[in-house]
Order: sequence, then structure tokens, then C-alpha cells
Amino acid sequence: MRILGIDPGYATVGFGIVDYQGMDFRTVEFGAILTPAHTDFNGRLMQIYDDMDYLLTRYRPQVMSVEKLYFNTNKTTGIMVAEARGVILLACAKHEIPVAEYTPLQVKSAVVGYGKAEKQQVMDMTRRILHLSEVPKPDDAADALALAICHGHCAKPDY
Repeated sequence: MRILGIDPGYATVGFGIVDYQGMDFRTVEFGAILTPAHTDFNGRLMQIYDDMDYLLTRYRPQVMSVEKLYFNTNKTTGIMVAEARGVILLACAKHEIPVAEYTPLQVKSAVVGYGKAEKQQVMDMTRRILHLSEVPKPDDAADALALAICHGHCAKPDY
């Protein structure tokens, strides 16, 4: 199963693509969609959509794993992330790719085995599970790969 993990944002969207078979993961690609700070918000959304369309066309994932959105203290930033996330979900819908959503607790539990794990623990286990020599950069890409791993460990076999 090819899984696209996405860590949503509007300035930086982390992505990680893995192939999962049996109990083995193989890293296909990872990185980030970056939108320049001077770009108006609608332009950022368009760039995110176009880059998602490219990733979905090129790598043909069977499912996308994305973090469930939750609001902390800055609701304005949360709304902007939600709008970017909507564009990401639209791209998947256009490509008929199912979407699985996971909370940070679920990701930590699936990757580390402990729902209250520290970010560095999740990043290091992601590196180990994917047999990488170092933690993926940027952090958003590492988070996206952790989301892909989470789906591999938690998915129902119908994907």
C-alpha cells in the first residue's frame, strides 16, 4: 500500500510517501510544499493545490493520512490552516484518494507506542522505522512520515 502522509499548514505543508507491505516500510519521497511569505493567501492556497495535484499524479498514493485539526490558542492561524487543509482534501477528492485522519495521540501511540511521547522521540522512531540515517528535514516532513507510518499500523485492510 502506498501512503501519503500530510502535515497540513499554509506556509509549509509537510509530505511523506511510503510503501507499506506486511510489516515493512520503504520511503519513497518526503519534503515540504513551501509557499513564499510575500504571497497573498489565495495564491498560497493555489500553490498548495497545484503541488498536491503534482504529488498525487506523480506518486499515485492509495490513501492519504492527515492530522486531525485542533485549535490551540491562535484561532486565526487555525482557521488559515483549516482552509489550507480543505484545499489538500479537495486535491485528494479530485484524485479519488481516500483520506484517513489521526490525532496527535494516535500518531504518537502508533509510532512510539506511547501517546504522550515527546516530539523528538516520534522523530527518532520515524527515522528508525524507515531505516534512515538521520531524522528527515524539515520537521514537517518528519511529521508527515509519522502520519504515514501511523496509517500503516492502524489501517483496515480495505485500502
